[in-house]
Amino acid sequence: MPVNITRILSIIVLVWLLIGVIAAAQRGYFTDREQTCATLGTLAVTTIAGPLNYMGANPKVDNCDLPAPSE
Repeated sequence: MPVNITRILSIIVLVWLLIGVIAAAQRGYFTDREQTCATLGTLAVTTIAGPLNYMGANPKVDNCDLPAPSE
């Protein structure tokens, strides 16, 4: 019984993320543009939001500052 539930949840998560990738592609996030942590963050959040993108969610990441590496 748990195997069937695990398989179903895995399929749901896979379809959810696939829909998110399609939404990101439709918004042009995979085209040649400056790659910063903000653009990559927006791509990741859009992908994770999945079907919510088609219900009006428009996630964006702004002001992404990475700490400087230690010397």
